[in-house]
Amino acid sequence: MIAVPAVDLKGGRCVQLVGGRPDDERVSLPSPAAVARRWWNLGFRHLHVVDLDAALGTGDNRGRIDEVIEAFDADIQVGGGIRDDERADAVLAAGPDRIVVGTRAVDDRDWLEALADRHPGRVVVAADVRGDTVLRKGWTEGSGLKVGDFVRSLTPLPLAGILCTDVGREGRLQGIDAAAMSAVIEASDHPVWISGGITTLDDLDTLDRAGAHGAVLGMAIYTGSLRPTDVAERWGGHNALESP
Repeated sequence: MIAVPAVDLKGGRCVQLVGGRPDDERVSLPSPAAVARRWWNLGFRHLHVVDLDAALGTGDNRGRIDEVIEAFDADIQVGGGIRDDERADAVLAAGPDRIVVGTRAVDDRDWLEALADRHPGRVVVAADVRGDTVLRKGWTEGSGLKVGDFVRSLTPLPLAGILCTDVGREGRLQGIDAAAMSAVIEASDHPVWISGGITTLDDLDTLDRAGAHGAVLGMAIYTGSLRPTDVAERWGGHNALESP
């Protein structure tokens, strides 16, 4: 399993939100690129970048994304507001390894299939959940889909993986719902990244044993609930601390 720090962008800053609510910022840092370099220097070799403004339709942080990609010379996936071919192609052209698509992937199967066929192995589908229901539109609406059914329906597609975020636990430092996340991992034939509620090394151990491909970390490593060096030493990718 790999541990992947999240760099969430809002208003040009790197933030951490509680429960995905834009009005509840627990962390706000002025330079996302500096944050990315810090994670690199601590030993992480994978990064998860989300444009929250684009996801919510309130703005665009594409320039900041470019800065982060330039600052972090390793594996990067980028999501947030990727709902058409033009943006998908533009984000991929900036240099990340993968893009993460959510709302339109849930709503428009034909579009998702065409996107995955054009970019095989470079598209991750976000299965954001509250309980066992998949959400859409920046976590603001339910889709009516059950996560297990949705994940199984993606089996035929040439995806890079699934990202399952437990929205109810996001940013709350309450630990993971181990049974629910294990069920998602078991349901998927694709690699699964888990996000939301990861708070302790025990949480990471549990996900590792369950077969998660990756664990996306936010509030816990920004606030010190998890010591980043401990995480990077075991799950960061490798231990070299050279700068890019």
